[in-house]
Amino acid sequence: MTIETTGALPRLADRSPAITGAEIAASLVPPSQFEHATFESYRPDHDYPSQSEAVATLKLFAKSWEPQRPAGLFSRSRRKVEAMKPGVYLDGGFGVGKTHLLAALWHEAPGPKYFGTFIEYTALVGALGYAGAVELLRGSTLICIDEFELDDPGDTMMMTRMLGELVASGTRIAATSNTPPNALGEGRFAASDFLREIQSLSANFQTLRIDGLDYRRRDTSGQAVSVDAAEYDRVLAALTARGETATSDTFDGLIAHLATVHPSRYIKMLDGVDVIGLADVHVLHDQMAALRLVAFVDRVYDAEIPIVQTGTALSEVFDDEMLGGGYRKKYLRSVSRMIALTAGELPPHDE
Repeated sequence: MTIETTGALPRLADRSPAITGAEIAASLVPPSQFEHATFESYRPDHDYPSQSEAVATLKLFAKSWEPQRPAGLFSRSRRKVEAMKPGVYLDGGFGVGKTHLLAALWHEAPGPKYFGTFIEYTALVGALGYAGAVELLRGSTLICIDEFELDDPGDTMMMTRMLGELVASGTRIAATSNTPPNALGEGRFAASDFLREIQSLSANFQTLRIDGLDYRRRDTSGQAVSVDAAEYDRVLAALTARGETATSDTFDGLIAHLATVHPSRYIKMLDGVDVIGLADVHVLHDQMAALRLVAFVDRVYDAEIPIVQTGTALSEVFDDEMLGGGYRKKYLRSVSRMIALTAGELPPHDE
């Protein structure tokens, strides 16, 4: 059965939000689930010592913002801090806690400071111009870049140039990255490839390798949850009845709409939404559409908005060619997030 919409529920496909440079800058903070992230709340897996070692190194990195102590006191620690490079790169697979650690470091830094994805920083440049973005970010103590995109050489060069200017003015940088085309591997991006792509800036980065298992897979089954048409209608109606804001879109309708909205604005599409209904999901064969879905799911995951869906399970939405290609790790990360987003408890039938 094909579902158009449920009743008069709003559609995400009807939202085409604009976003200003000031709004982008104000949004450059950690996602809500990492609003209170600390090094202490990070739970390292003791089977992977690199996780505890990364925490220790990041704590040392954070000491660069502490007031200088009189000469001779704690001199060994001070020498270690002064020897650290102005940038750190967290190198690890998806689901090992890189974003948590990045956010914990951000919370340790005094202001002004910024935390965002690569897409958000490039959108800032688009809104303010290169010089305007540099001027806004200049003087910041720390810039955190989650999911540094390496797929677009032009954007990578532009960001490298901008970060180089900021490092020269005293700003410290912390970054993670995702997978570029043809960089295959089991859920992790090779640090050597990241450093090669950022070229002249690479000497400023210390690499922290973080091994481990995807923590999302510890708590979820191996497949996203899909319901039938009747259950879809019932669940969205029950959630709406108890005061939650639910949207309802067809999968094709949402995918088509995402092509008309810049990814930096996906998060604003989700303002005020508590639950997303997505009907008639099917396998994708268009890579550009699949990559837009990945970017959208990242924003939904950051906003912690559950998804109710019909059709093919979202975890099966990427075809075999995609899962065997250069963006494989992006898709696998998105699969783990979609499993988590559809695994929420549904309202009972008597609601």
